[in-house]
Amino acid sequence: MPRPTGRVLTLLELLQSGGTRTVAELADRLGVEGRTVRRYVNQLIDLDVPVESVRGRYGGYRLAPGYRLPPLMLSDDEALAVLLGLVAGRRAGLTTTDRTASETASAKIRRVLPKHVARRLDTLLEALAFTDQPGEFDTPDGEVLLTIADAVRHRRPLSIRYTDRDGRRSERTLHAYAIVAHAGRWYVTGEDARISEDRTFRLDRIADARPLPGSFETPVGPDPAQRLLSAFATAGYRYEVTLRIHGTVEQIRARLPASVASLEEDAPVAGEDRAAERWLRVELRAERLDWLPPVLASLDRPFVIERPDELRDLVTALADRLTTCARRA
Repeated sequence: MPRPTGRVLTLLELLQSGGTRTVAELADRLGVEGRTVRRYVNQLIDLDVPVESVRGRYGGYRLAPGYRLPPLMLSDDEALAVLLGLVAGRRAGLTTTDRTASETASAKIRRVLPKHVARRLDTLLEALAFTDQPGEFDTPDGEVLLTIADAVRHRRPLSIRYTDRDGRRSERTLHAYAIVAHAGRWYVTGEDARISEDRTFRLDRIADARPLPGSFETPVGPDPAQRLLSAFATAGYRYEVTLRIHGTVEQIRARLPASVASLEEDAPVAGEDRAAERWLRVELRAERLDWLPPVLASLDRPFVIERPDELRDLVTALADRLTTCARRA
């Protein structure tokens, strides 16, 4: 590639990194004089790359929004980072309904990778192992996702059509606070304006989202991720479980994370180490109880079951089975 053409492409790569670049900065990076930089800029403009001039003390050049996406320049490390991100996103389920988009994007980048980088990438993917199996997730519509994101940023109300887990359909007015990715799914937290209560909605269950006139203020409170975890821990299920467990917060959270259970911490008495073991009240809700006795056993901490009685019976049955197995010759 002739050197001037290479410098023009390098100039485009510098502008694509964002912000306004001064002529002096660009000249230094390209190893040319300022008037040569201006000539290179004119060549980009002739190629319909939307470069605009910024006047003033801190002026220079920057890419302007155009009707056509300019050629994308990625370094080897940037291309590798994008491809690994696409692999991780597909595996985690954090894609949209157009699942082929990440695959075609990966294929396009791989086709233009230098051979030595492609070989190293293949070596990495062959050597890479995951501790979990890839899941099959219901993914949201891309347009719905972007519409909700815009409403979050500008605090605009939304009209959404939602289908709950029981298949019931409804139309709601949502004041969306934030979008949260958790365990391979997309969620939106916000206020259901009709009942004036905070709710969490799965994005893949939203069939349509339309912005409405007006605006709202996001209330002060827990961050979006904490709102989501609290919503999971207090969701309405068949059983309401109350326990008292003797241990530290860290010991309990290792088996009962915030997305599963809420933890009530009593203020430590004067002189008591806050990190010390003590009795803590744990509450959770569940549709089934059979998974909970093994979790309590794995805690290896003293505990008291306050409710329900069915859980006490299941724990006793598990203890009897373990005792029987331990006594076998």
